[in-house]
Amino acid sequence: MSAVPAGTPTDSTPGRSQFGPAVDRFDAAADELLERLRGHPLADRLFLGASHAGDWSAIWHVLSLARGLARGRPDQVLVLAAAIGAESLIVNQGVKRLFRRERPTTSGDARFAVRTPTTSAFPSGHASAAAFAASALGAWDGRRWAPWWVTIAAVVGLSRAYVRIHHPSDVVGGAIVGMALAAAARPVLRRFR
Repeated sequence: MSAVPAGTPTDSTPGRSQFGPAVDRFDAAADELLERLRGHPLADRLFLGASHAGDWSAIWHVLSLARGLARGRPDQVLVLAAAIGAESLIVNQGVKRLFRRERPTTSGDARFAVRTPTTSAFPSGHASAAAFAASALGAWDGRRWAPWWVTIAAVVGLSRAYVRIHHPSDVVGGAIVGMALAAAARPVLRRFR
């Protein structure tokens, strides 16, 4: 039996039972699957890089800027930046305050150097912003590009559970919140199609 890596969530981690035993089982099973990948150099680089790129939604601002410049749509760049800002405010200063769920670790898995967040765990802000941005970009770009945006969003969201700064259920919750906020913003986004 191998030693538990430093920073690994345990059954006694505070906040684990906030959503009940079914969610705890889901989190434990998902973390066990991710642990099979942890330590693989390519997976570690991919998910650690994605976690960093998701800080402050940087990846979405960079992709939006590149896309907007290539298509001559600076209006969409500005609209998406403002929309992501509003989404972040709603999630980080609103939704997270309703739950105040503790993170599985205080600073992530010791094997990965990540920024220590100051907000609560649920929902994942990275996953929410990723789902929101991917939904907005997919709505503007149509079916041809949508799979790319969804794939990037999935990697960014999953990265947060991979580095153990979020429970896997935080990532699922974040994706749901992000998609719901994107649906609410759809009437505004359509004006800039």
